Amino acid sequence: MTSFESVILEVPDPATADAFYEAFGLGPYVNVRASDAPTSGFRGFALSLVVSQQADVDALIGAALDAGATTLKPATKGFWGYGGVVRAPDGTICKIATSNKKDTGPATRHIDQVALLLGVADVKASKRFYVDRGLAVAKSFGGKYVEFDTPASAVTLALYPRRALAKDTGVSQEGAGSHRIVIGGDAGPFTDPDGFVWEAASV
Repeated sequence: MTSFESVILEVPDPATADAFYEAFGLGPYVNVRASDAPTSGFRGFALSLVVSQQADVDALIGAALDAGATTLKPATKGFWGYGGVVRAPDGTICKIATSNKKDTGPATRHIDQVALLLGVADVKASKRFYVDRGLAVAKSFGGKYVEFDTPASAVTLALYPRRALAKDTGVSQEGAGSHRIVIGGDAGPFTDPDGFVWEAASV
């Protein structure tokens, strides 16, 4: 089975980005490296952080804002739970959410799950592309959402319609240039139908 092993964010200032992700709590989940590749608008992906309770959502969003993030969507309650969206100083979009309606203890910054959401033009076509390269599907909801089985990674890999992901995170779906992200795994190197670049994971 093909493994997905790492998320590499390409940023203009790696030292600043490293400091931000450490302060935010995403240090163990992402790597950064320098890049000035031209990019504009929505870069087609988001990091989704799932936590246990509302107080943890607020604690993580507060940590992100203190470290230099900006708000895209303030934390609010919805029928699905509670969450908000921030943009990191390097432009990466991060969604923080919980499905729990009540707090069960003091606030922590513990993250239960991190998912890399790739916004794609055609979820079914991208699913076929990745299955053909050896990734196993863990969950699939037609053309709306696909989650892959990624036991080798601390981050879950998922596909989401680009338009829906942009709407969900509070930005326009328009964007051009580099995604400013590279995915590491043992099936690389290749580029998927939406221009997301994979490379061989470093040992």
